[in-house]
Amino acid sequence: MSPMSLFGSLKFPTGISAADDALINEAFGQLRARYKNYQDPWGFSLETCEQALRRLIPLYRYYFKVRLFGKENLTDEAYIVVSNHSGQLPLDGMLMNMAFVLELDNPRILRGMVERFMVQLPFLADLSAQTGSILGDRANCQYLLDHGESILVFPEGVRGTSKSTVDYYRVQPFTQGFYRIALQKHTRILPAAVVGAEEMFPFVWQARAVAKALGMPALPLSANYWPLPSPVDIHLGKPLDVPIDLSPDAPEKDIKEQVLKVEGQVKRLLAVGLKHRRPFFDPIRKPLSKLILKQEREP
Repeated sequence: MSPMSLFGSLKFPTGISAADDALINEAFGQLRARYKNYQDPWGFSLETCEQALRRLIPLYRYYFKVRLFGKENLTDEAYIVVSNHSGQLPLDGMLMNMAFVLELDNPRILRGMVERFMVQLPFLADLSAQTGSILGDRANCQYLLDHGESILVFPEGVRGTSKSTVDYYRVQPFTQGFYRIALQKHTRILPAAVVGAEEMFPFVWQARAVAKALGMPALPLSANYWPLPSPVDIHLGKPLDVPIDLSPDAPEKDIKEQVLKVEGQVKRLLAVGLKHRRPFFDPIRKPLSKLILKQEREP
């Protein structure tokens, strides 16, 4: 089965409004001009992106009811977008990519960095490559930035998505690789935060020991395995300049100091987002979450 035949088989709410149809046509008209002479070594397909977006936009509009805040902070340039990672599935990256196409005056395809296990999955590897995702190593990132692409990085890695309920919205320590690339390519960093993805799977326990024994990155035991329609808000901060006098090969302690600043900006955006998040399943979710947290803390 091809990637697009899979999209054709999905039974989402049907129909695209005339306004969204016009919006997609305009956005991809601009994107076709941007990518006119671009050659991608991983199989990126603008046609696949458009077809996927047309299939998924009902989820974006009516199921997750995505809102984007802070787009006024952006200019038409390449960024390294750095965000928290949440939810048991990488839906936060998908929704953020859709927002960058649908909501910005100068639409962009965010090139997502994925874990090595993802590119080893026969079907999903092809689909993710066609829609812009690639293995997150330094050489790949450098190539994309050299060609004016924006990349999307989740420095928490799989630790961000593989949380139990008691750890929701607790940002895990960031890795440092993205910052060395930003220094090498003199690329500004755009901090971002996603709120609402954790609530798609409100009650989860990670069976870490079993996952390790099976050689799996995570094994979530969840009350649900289809994401609930939690409303999602994406918050974009102000771009951060990287120091011109700091070498990409600087000692780890110097890089860590800068990474902590980025992590702090993401946490601040997350705090604002959590303060203003829309209610979802609260009469049940909140009491049960408190009970789970209480039991987790008891000796």
